[in-house]
Amino acid sequence: MAAAAALAAAETPPAMPQAAGAGGPTARRDFYWLRSFLAGGIAGCCAKTTVAPLDRVKVLLQAHNHHYKHLGVFSALRAVPQKEGYLGLYKGNGAMMIRIFPYGAIQFMAFEHYKTLITTKLGVSGHVHRLMAGSMAGMTAVICTYPLDMVRVRLAFQVKGEHTYTGIIHAFKTIYAKEGGFLGFYRGLMPTILGMAPYAGVSFFTFGTLKSVGLSHAPTLLGRPSSDNPNVLVLKTHINLLCGGVAGAIAQTISYPFDVTRRRMQLGTVLPEFEKCLTMRETMKYVYGHHGIRKGLYRGLSLNYIRCIPSQAVAFTTYELMKQFFHLN
Repeated sequence: MAAAAALAAAETPPAMPQAAGAGGPTARRDFYWLRSFLAGGIAGCCAKTTVAPLDRVKVLLQAHNHHYKHLGVFSALRAVPQKEGYLGLYKGNGAMMIRIFPYGAIQFMAFEHYKTLITTKLGVSGHVHRLMAGSMAGMTAVICTYPLDMVRVRLAFQVKGEHTYTGIIHAFKTIYAKEGGFLGFYRGLMPTILGMAPYAGVSFFTFGTLKSVGLSHAPTLLGRPSSDNPNVLVLKTHINLLCGGVAGAIAQTISYPFDVTRRRMQLGTVLPEFEKCLTMRETMKYVYGHHGIRKGLYRGLSLNYIRCIPSQAVAFTTYELMKQFFHLN
């Protein structure tokens, strides 16, 4: 969630005074939504591929896979290649790429749409409209791409020699046939939405606030002109990364118990305690009762913090490059 929310959080930066003779808006608006879609999708894929090994270990630890449940983050990172080879760290990443490209693109475009809608129709502006638009954009992207995330988690949870699914297509067919048809792909959607609303909202709010305050009070120190439009200020790369990391860390801490609940519900029949975790309330109660807060609802959080810095770094850096490459400023 961190990379995609980071992408959408990168709003159109403050403009500098318009230079005489600058190109009109029509020239820059050709295929604007397509270019926005590509920029968000490419950045999301780069960011997620960078942290794919950490994502795989997170799934294994969150759901207490019996091969790795006694291990910590770093010992699990060493154990997975020993048991499954180095490619085992990237298990499920193919499904992740299929999901994250439309996820990042939809979230970014939805954020811009909701932000404009909230400002013009409701008259809400400032940081509040960023918080509202971010939450709505995150939920929209989740609903649109949730089946792909379900399949990705199932594939990532498998251990070499104990495969239930042979690939993405087989996983789709099996879940559809054995777990209630189309609705089977939306197990765990409610905790996902409840977790995404504060996650995306807080992420947008924090990053947007840090960005606007920084460019307003120290434009020369923290900002620079965009390469595709010198009239627009953008954050310097290292400042961008710092703001994104802070935003991701705060948002992740608030929403993490919902993420743990979502993962367990997504795994469904793969887990032996499946019948005790049919609803969000039952799942949270089971995890808390058997594992507590630190080793249950917040298990793997340290890994998420470790993921946050490189993920946000790649997401923001790539997205800023793509925005300039596609002339989105």
